[in-house]
Amino acid sequence: MTNSTVPAVKLAGVMKRFGNFAALSDVNLDIAAGEKVVICGPSGSGKSTLIRCINHIEQHDGGEISVNGIRLDRSAASVAKVRSVTGMVFQNFNLFPHMTVLENCTLAPRSTLKLSRAKAEAQAMELLSKVRIGDQARKYPGQLSGGQQQRAAIARSLCMQPKIMLFDEPTSALDPEMVKEVLETMKALAGEGMTMICVTHEMGFAREVADRVVFMDRGSIMEQGRPDAFFSNPHTDRARQFLSQIIH
Repeated sequence: MTNSTVPAVKLAGVMKRFGNFAALSDVNLDIAAGEKVVICGPSGSGKSTLIRCINHIEQHDGGEISVNGIRLDRSAASVAKVRSVTGMVFQNFNLFPHMTVLENCTLAPRSTLKLSRAKAEAQAMELLSKVRIGDQARKYPGQLSGGQQQRAAIARSLCMQPKIMLFDEPTSALDPEMVKEVLETMKALAGEGMTMICVTHEMGFAREVADRVVFMDRGSIMEQGRPDAFFSNPHTDRARQFLSQIIH
């Protein structure tokens, strides 16, 4: 850990319901600063709900969530503080189609971080070059491939200088040939020490990058461990069944 013993993310007894459906049931999870955690599990297991609760896209109904030492409650102030230290990358890019890639990347830094236009654009160009699409900066999202759009979305999140990056199935909407370029970008980010929480079915990525794999089913964490142990010797029948279906 880089910051004493304060976890980057702490979930204690977290609950989330949608009507009568328990999406999350008593979830407990500590993630250290600099740790790379992959969350996997079958569809409907609560993976995306969990990651969306961390930055209050979904509001948890019970338990406690702390991010970078900030307790997330229902107040607008706590939500703003948590979002100031987290970046989120979604399945479907969520870029503004009427803005160029550069404008997408400079909007929030200028309005929220109060960066000057020149400084925001310089930062954006540096990060777009880092994810290997600096030459696409003046184009609109619709002119880019899916892989390029997702890398633009990653750069946009990095422009807010987050301490923690959250990825919600970032490659699931991509054609297979575009998946690799996005995963390579994420691997490079991991190599720089960024705290990362990734919901993904890309088990090759989990093997190579994750410090820990968390397996969820029916709204609960069923097991967790280092990738080598999880993939070679899962402890639960449910994890064994899941792995047998996705690893051929």
